[in-house]
Amino acid sequence: MRVYLPSTLTAARAVLHERKVPPGMAFAVTPAVREWYSQSDVEEMEFAALQDAARASLRLLDADPESPPRRFVFAADVDERLVRVRDDLDRGAVEVLEPVPLAVVRAVHSDDPSDAEAQAAVRAAVAAVLEADLGSDDAAFVVDGAEGFELLWFATQELPDLL
Repeated sequence: MRVYLPSTLTAARAVLHERKVPPGMAFAVTPAVREWYSQSDVEEMEFAALQDAARASLRLLDADPESPPRRFVFAADVDERLVRVRDDLDRGAVEVLEPVPLAVVRAVHSDDPSDAEAQAAVRAAVAAVLEADLGSDDAAFVVDGAEGFELLWFATQELPDLL
């Protein structure tokens, strides 16, 4: 199963050092996602899961103010037995039950480290994400501004260069 694990630059450094992504909440194409996007193909559904993980990365950045304002998402293929679907929490939410070896991470998605405009948008979104989660339309607009910047795709071999 392809899962998208939200992270931060600080946490990604630990992943590189320990050679594994810690278990926790992630996003994937779950039955609820398939139902919601019934007219879409798998690629579009996976993009939606990636976007949900990017938003979760904003929440992690809010909890780690020392981390630079860049969203990070690890895309990994894990055994379905190590994933518990949590559509009860959010459409597409899953819980990864064990650490994910870096060897099964297929890509790293991150904001462009040289794009000051994207970093400013992410910084503003971090400050607004909890309000957006609580239903503020103004805060949702700010968060959407960060989501307008696409995450770049990097091979796992490029992870040291991103850090």
